[in-house]
Amino acid sequence: MGAMNAEDMKNYKGVFVFAQQVDNELSGIAFELLGKAKDLAKDLDTDVTAVLVGSDVKGLVDDLAKYGADKVIVVDDPELKEYRTEPYAHALASVINEYKPEIVLVGATAIGRDLGPTVSARVATGLTADCTVLEIGEFKARGDKEPRQGQLLMTRPAFGGNTIATIACPDNRPQMATVRPGVMQKLPKEAGRKAEVI
Repeated sequence: MGAMNAEDMKNYKGVFVFAQQVDNELSGIAFELLGKAKDLAKDLDTDVTAVLVGSDVKGLVDDLAKYGADKVIVVDDPELKEYRTEPYAHALASVINEYKPEIVLVGATAIGRDLGPTVSARVATGLTADCTVLEIGEFKARGDKEPRQGQLLMTRPAFGGNTIATIACPDNRPQMATVRPGVMQKLPKEAGRKAEVI
C-alpha cells in the first residue's frame, strides 16, 4: 500500500459514518457512531456526515440529523434494498473517492465486518477492526522528526484480548475503523435538528 503525499492528504476532511439500516430501520450502531463522530469532529474542527445506503431510505435522514449528522449522503437504488457485498462496497467506496473523508467509521456488525475490509482495500487504506477507543491525538511515525497532530488513534484488544494495541494510519486517508455495538454512547436526540442532504 503506497503512502499518499502530504498534499493529497490535506484534501481529506470530515468524519463519515456508515449509517447501517436493515429493512428501512436504522441500526442502533448508526447512532452510537454518530455520537463518537461528533466528538472526533469537534477535535478536528470539522463536520459529521452520515452515509445512508439502501432503497427508499430518505425517510431516515431526519433521525440521523437529530443524533448528530450535519450532512447525509443518500445512495438510493432498488439494487441496494438488501445488503450485498458488491453493490454496497461499490456505493461506499464511490462516496469516499468523491467526497474524501478524513475518517470513516463502520459498525462491527455482520454487515460492517464484511463491508469495512472490502471498502478499505478498494480505496487503498488501512482498517482497524473492533476498536474500543477512538481519539484524536499526535502520532510519530517512523522517520518523523515531529509528531503529526490530528491523527485518529484507534485502540483495540490484541492477542486474544490480553493486551491493548493503539494503531494509527499516518500515511493514508481515510483512516478507517470498525467499532463494536454498545461501545460508544449515542448523543441525546436533538428535536428539530436538520442535516444537509446530498
